[in-house]
Amino acid sequence: MNRALSLILAAGLLTAAMPSSPPPSSSDSGGYLGLFIDPSVSPAQDFFQYAVGKWLRENPIPANERSWGIGHVVQEETYQRLNSISEAAAADRDARPGSNTQKIGDFWYAGMDTVMIERQGITPLASQFARIEAARDTKDLLRVVGQLQRIGVGALCGLPIFQDEMNSDRYALHLYQGGLGLPDRDYYFDTDDRSEMLRREYVIHVAAMFRLLGDDSTRARRNATTVMTIETELAKASRKLEDLRDPRANYHAMSVTSLSTLTPSVRWRDMLEQSGIKGLDSVVVGQPEFFRQVEKSLRAHKLGEWKTYLRWQLVHTFAAQAGGPFDAQNFHFFGTILNGTPEQRPRWKRVLDEEENYLGDALGQLYVQKYFSPKTKERYERLTEDIFAAFRERIQRLDWMSEATKQRALHKLGTVTRKVGYPDRWRDYSTYAVDRASFLGNCMRGNVWRSDFYIAKLYKPVDRTEWDMTPQTYNAYYNPSNNEIVLPAAAFILPGIPDSLADDAIVYSYAGGSTIGHEITHGFDDEGRQFDEHGNLDNWWTPDDEREFKRRATLIVRQYNDYVAVGDLRVNGLATEGENIADLGGLQLGWDAFTKTSEYKRGESIGGLTPAQRYFIGWALGWMSQLRPENLAVRVKTDVHAPSFLRVIGPVSNLPEFYQAYGVKAGDRMFREDSVRVRIW
Repeated sequence: MNRALSLILAAGLLTAAMPSSPPPSSSDSGGYLGLFIDPSVSPAQDFFQYAVGKWLRENPIPANERSWGIGHVVQEETYQRLNSISEAAAADRDARPGSNTQKIGDFWYAGMDTVMIERQGITPLASQFARIEAARDTKDLLRVVGQLQRIGVGALCGLPIFQDEMNSDRYALHLYQGGLGLPDRDYYFDTDDRSEMLRREYVIHVAAMFRLLGDDSTRARRNATTVMTIETELAKASRKLEDLRDPRANYHAMSVTSLSTLTPSVRWRDMLEQSGIKGLDSVVVGQPEFFRQVEKSLRAHKLGEWKTYLRWQLVHTFAAQAGGPFDAQNFHFFGTILNGTPEQRPRWKRVLDEEENYLGDALGQLYVQKYFSPKTKERYERLTEDIFAAFRERIQRLDWMSEATKQRALHKLGTVTRKVGYPDRWRDYSTYAVDRASFLGNCMRGNVWRSDFYIAKLYKPVDRTEWDMTPQTYNAYYNPSNNEIVLPAAAFILPGIPDSLADDAIVYSYAGGSTIGHEITHGFDDEGRQFDEHGNLDNWWTPDDEREFKRRATLIVRQYNDYVAVGDLRVNGLATEGENIADLGGLQLGWDAFTKTSEYKRGESIGGLTPAQRYFIGWALGWMSQLRPENLAVRVKTDVHAPSFLRVIGPVSNLPEFYQAYGVKAGDRMFREDSVRVRIW
């Protein structure tokens, strides 16, 4: 897991017709891969389109989705399962008050009651708007900022809580740049036609939201201009996406008292107490220059202008959950204009997403009981060990690394914690009050519960048994502070084929390479390699080895900088560096482990495909996805991952085993000269 995801998780502040199209299915691996391959495309010219082009052509992006691919097909199956769990919980009128079943049932019922949601609108936020209006000076205003932070409104800045990068045995409050409404700081400054259009539309959207709050048209337009002015000032002092990936450059430990050197106008102890954080002596400031700008902006704008900004931040945060015209206007800009999605997703799916956000572990307990057998768990624990063994051997064979650094790398690898399937202990939601009276009320209380959950960590030892993903999540992560990989049960699902029928070539690439191998390589990518086996920032590299690693990593930055993502937008090789290193490493580790299997050694073809050919198609399957151009443009600016087609083409074009499997030769589009092929791990 990269640190950006860590920040999101740590900060917290996150009856319709059922789908009729089933996932692809087949009774054997050979027939299964035939559902994806487009034989009209040469694998030596465009391996992504060859490997998965048929499925992408036959499964266009639905009108209510921004993208569509294998993750969505897996999620469709998960949605069906979670819908069944939620419906049953809502129908269980004998559920014990305070139990997970009661909470799931009531959350679901309130979320599906669109009549009640639209009737209430933003009424549940009335006391919050009143607090903003009642502020008499900057001191009062910042107390309100603290109160808003506790209910999930990221106004002015970010206040995530996660492990101290220099001491992983303790949690620390981090002060980070934030407070923007657009997805990233670059949206406020890029001069291309689309960016300028988005800024105009954003101001129109903000004004429309103020009108929904009751402002007349003139005041709404004036308020939208105020919001844009303040946010642009904050954006100008915000670091670019690639600059946020340097853990040392974004670490500045300070006492709470010394924060006054950055922001004399902010009484931090007072503000933090309003957010629920008391008795704190020190913090970690990520971007000091951002907070200097906060000070300038606090002084430059009148109290009324800051109240306008906070009103916007509040309605922006809860617009989708407030339903009715607030939800519609929010989707119009962020769904359609920004991401190109014509229609809203069905209500039941959006409620399940919210339920996952607020009661994910409660759902997870029921999910694994029904859908993740001990036999399946055992298979993927064994696969995890195979991938680790492959990495050990690869480190030992490195010809560019000194013995001293090798031994540290091997020691770190040997101490990585492997969490597979689901946690041994679940989160306790006993203090989270959920009822059927107000969906928006449930969401606000959920944000408070989550804020309190993370705040409590500041005063307790680090719990290294925790998971930051639920077992029903189609994803995985590496956490450098715990030196652990976390592999949820759903990450191993191959849609449309039972696990028992999936052959090793697919499993070792799809699960072993793109999931397990990818995540463990994160422990040794450009960020992860800076953390030691204890999870602390500690340079364990010799100077020569560090220089050589950086030289090799520069090649992968150049490789991806040369790729065009959409239109004239190129991939940001620096921002995606860590993920690209992890993709390449994962592909190599999965391959090394697969070559030790009896299936590979037998060399038998299935469906006309050799074991090696099936392996690389399995890799492509792991990243099979297509995105709307608008959404892809957003991701290029905001995502540390390369576009999905490049996560296939980029890594395989560096491996001689791929060239051998498909007869790739000089002159083919998939061919890269040996001198520019990337070799790191």
